[in-house]
Parts: sequence; C-alpha cells; structure tokens
Amino acid sequence: MTKTSKDGASTRRRFLKTAAAGAAATVAAPTIVSAQGPISMRWQSTWPSKDIFHEYALDYAKKVNDMTGGELKIEVLPAGAVVPAFGLLDAVSKGVLDGGHGVLVYHYGKQTALALWGSGPAFGMDANMLLAWHKFGGGKELLAKLYESIGANVVSFPYGPMPTQPFGWFKKPITKPDDIKGIKFRTVGISIDLYSAQGAAVNALPGGEIVSAMDRGLLDAAEFNNATSDRVLGFPDVSKVCMLQSFHQNAEQLEITFNKTKYDALPDKMKAIISNAVEAASAEMSWKAIDRYSKDYVELQTKDNVKFYKTPDAILKQQLELYDDIVRKKATENPIFKEVLLSQIAFAKRALQWEMDTVVNRRMAFEHYFGVNAAAKKI
Repeated sequence: MTKTSKDGASTRRRFLKTAAAGAAATVAAPTIVSAQGPISMRWQSTWPSKDIFHEYALDYAKKVNDMTGGELKIEVLPAGAVVPAFGLLDAVSKGVLDGGHGVLVYHYGKQTALALWGSGPAFGMDANMLLAWHKFGGGKELLAKLYESIGANVVSFPYGPMPTQPFGWFKKPITKPDDIKGIKFRTVGISIDLYSAQGAAVNALPGGEIVSAMDRGLLDAAEFNNATSDRVLGFPDVSKVCMLQSFHQNAEQLEITFNKTKYDALPDKMKAIISNAVEAASAEMSWKAIDRYSKDYVELQTKDNVKFYKTPDAILKQQLELYDDIVRKKATENPIFKEVLLSQIAFAKRALQWEMDTVVNRRMAFEHYFGVNAAAKKI
C-alpha cells in the first residue's frame, strides 16, 4: 500500500469514528431531556378559590400547560395556601413560590408608584388603554425599573383589563361628599389616600377578608371589584346598597408574576409561550368578564335585592381633585413616581383625544333599542 493510500485509509477511519461519536451524542440527547421530565411550578393567587379572579388564574395556567404540551406544569393554589395574599410578592421574589396571580396595587406598601398600574383615574384612560400604555408607551420598562429599585426578583406581566369598579357597598346610599366622613372603609393602593382624604377611616384588607370584617362590624363599607366577585364573596349578605362608578380604580388590571431566576432559566421557546399565553388570557378574561359580570349584575338585583345607585357627580369631581393633590405630593417625594405619572399623562392625552373623537355614543344606541320606545322589540 502506498503512503497516499495509508493516509486515505487513516482519514476515513478518523471520519467514521467522529461520525459515530456524533451519532451517539444525537441519540443520547433526547434521553437526557426525557430524564429531566417536565418543569413544575407552584403558584398562589391572592384570591379565594370561589372568586372569579382565582378562576382567571387557573385559566392562564391551563393555557400555558396546554400550549407547552405538559413540558411546563403550573399548579395554582388559592390565597393563604402558602402565604397571605399581601405576602405574594415577597414569596415569589424569594422563590418560596415560583409565580403568582394578583394585582399591582397590593404591593403599594413596597413602592407607592406600583399602584399607578390601576389605582386612581389614570387620567381618564380605561384599563385597556392603560395596558396599551404599558405595552407600547413605556410602562413595561418603567415597571421593570420599579421592581429592580425594590430588589424584587420577579418578572411581571400585567394583563386582564378590568371595568370601572364600584365606589363601594354601603349601609345606605351616599348622596353627598359629607356622607363618607367617619365611615370605616376597606380599599387598597392610592385609594387608601383618596378615601382617607374624603374622610373615611380606611383599612386595607385582601378580598377574601372583607365580608367577614363587615359582618363583624369592623367595617361599615367597602369596595372590591365587580358584580361576580362581589356576589360570590357574599357582599349582598352584609349590604344591600352598591354605589356604581368611581375614579378610585378606574383602570385596574391583573398581574402575573414569575420568580425571575426560575423564569430566566427557561428555554426561549417556553418564554415565548408564556408571553403569548398572557395576551390570550387577557383577551379571554375581558370577554368572560362581560358575560359573567352582566349576568350577576342582573341577579344581584333580581335575586339578592341589591339596589344600585350612581355615585353623585359631586363625589366624582371631588375624587379627581383629591387625587391630583395626592399624586402631586407623592411625585415630589418619589422621582420614579413622577416619571410614571408623566409617561401616563403624555399617553393619555393622545389616546383619549383619539377615542373621544372616534367612538360613537353607546348610550344613545342603548336608549334607542332598549329605552322607552324599545326599537329592539320591533325587530
């Protein structure tokens, strides 16, 4: 055999040896992944299991579990299963829980600017507009900066636009601003400052503790969120008067949080599924809310004998004026609070002008079809 032939044979042997090693690695790789098994996450919501908000948390988890084909399995426990509702952020940040479902205003005690994602009039924006600001107007970056400033090891996904929340449940109708003075009242976030400025004695409680506190006389009145939550939590058992429309939480949304260390370790594909599942759940939640809240709004009146009243304009105007004073003071004390405010104001001015000029008056259509002449009956 010539030297050239020997060199060729040696090269072929090296090639075959390398190829065989590569094939073995290719075969072995799936075995390693399979041995790891699915990733499991234990979550907690800030809601009782019977609340529709906990249902929303389960809806999101199911979407992720289904979309990952079981590669990521999220289990969601109700409030109090591991930590109290107001302890969720710390638990997720420290890794006691892998994730959670709640609202940003529950973290008000950590950093007051967090309440600007839902607590207050949002300069006239509704919750969907506020989410638009968050996603496209700089809110996402500001929220990440806020959490970093308090050392919270979390990744946050605000989602799920909520309709304007009622002013509250009372023993009798509120007809003027003075009626609020001296009332023992439950609320959260910047609304604590707002109702306090209106003269109420405020106590911040999680949703699942409100009705029992009213029943025991620890509260005279309270606000929570929507017709379905209020009904299943038992508000009609302790009050028959609900005041609708308010600026205290005109644009709130829900929040999904992940422990950042655990989230960062996930494959990019799984992170993409998580993010897209947030948006899918946000849309589904808003549609489900319209269906369920409207049904329970009717049943609160027909089955539970609740009387609904519109909050007087004098109180609504007072809310706006007091809110301006509150946030002006907080902006001087907290630079990032001011940064968030200015960002929201710039977005709201543009978005609201567009909406008010564009959207037709729906009340006119409602009166036409369901009012005195009830045109819908003729169709």
